[in-house]
Amino acid sequence: MEVYCHLRSGDQEDLRLIPKIAQTAEELGFDGISFSELAHDPFFPSIMAIEHTEKIRVATSIAIAFARSPMLSAYMAWDLQKMSDGRFELGLGTQVKGHNERRFSVPWYAPAPRMKEYVESIKSIWDCWQNGAELNYQGKHYSIDLMTPEFNPGKLDCDMPTISIAAVGPVMSKVAGSVCDGIILHSFNNNRYVEEVVLPNVEIGAKSNGRTMDDISIVAGGMIATGGDEEEVMLQREVCRKRISFYGSTRSYKSVMDMHEWGDTCLELHEMSKQGKWQEMPSLINESILDTFSVSGAYKDIGPALKERYGAYSSRISLGFPSDESSHSDLANLLRYLHE
Repeated sequence: MEVYCHLRSGDQEDLRLIPKIAQTAEELGFDGISFSELAHDPFFPSIMAIEHTEKIRVATSIAIAFARSPMLSAYMAWDLQKMSDGRFELGLGTQVKGHNERRFSVPWYAPAPRMKEYVESIKSIWDCWQNGAELNYQGKHYSIDLMTPEFNPGKLDCDMPTISIAAVGPVMSKVAGSVCDGIILHSFNNNRYVEEVVLPNVEIGAKSNGRTMDDISIVAGGMIATGGDEEEVMLQREVCRKRISFYGSTRSYKSVMDMHEWGDTCLELHEMSKQGKWQEMPSLINESILDTFSVSGAYKDIGPALKERYGAYSSRISLGFPSDESSHSDLANLLRYLHE
């Protein structure tokens, strides 16, 4: 099992710290480091991490797709892959309708067919640059057929970047299986939903394009509350409780909560969010919900629980950056255990 150090928005507040964080992640034994797009763009810290490391892979997890042209994403990933000598991974996601329309001011269409075209068009662009293929992608949402020598960055001396997409529902899971190198499961997830909804649909998508599950990397979902001691674990559990209440207020994620008959909680959270009761919403997340959506334990203890929870299906999991240097030894031991 591979383990990436995942930096969320708060970890990226001071970009001047990114080089040291990336170097420390490499020294501790992480396989990669990934950057999210919440309050900050994920590509800029990716550049900094690549520049200051030598071995670990660097990924966006995720970058918002529809707010960017496929051509822009293709260029950015290409340059980062060249800069890193083949260590960059492009992770994409759709975001929900409200954010696309009201935050990014881009039109909203059915996301799964659009994402399929987005990935296909990027691969067509890369095929043009790497292999000299004619660029002529024609889809319902994207039409790309112009590439003059002046704008062609030329071949890479390494493999082309991989593309993974974030997926929650069955249709997007099929898209991941059909055209992507990997699927990034949402942190708002539980094992039953993964086993009964996500994985079967990834396999259906893979078979539809002559592929197997072995062709697709699976980045585990769910939340992990861990740290160097029990005090830190309890603090992280409350962070998870807050995140579950936030994601649980999204009606399009109701099907995830329905797996455990918590759909009414989703609807109640949604109503509270409309009233701006963000600070009160975590109170609806009881211990049963919390433990279903997360795994908890100190670095020195959590290893077996992580293997039990994710070992059957995931290619990799993600852990946050350690807040206390005194816990680095325990974390390094955990990483070695998970690599076994």
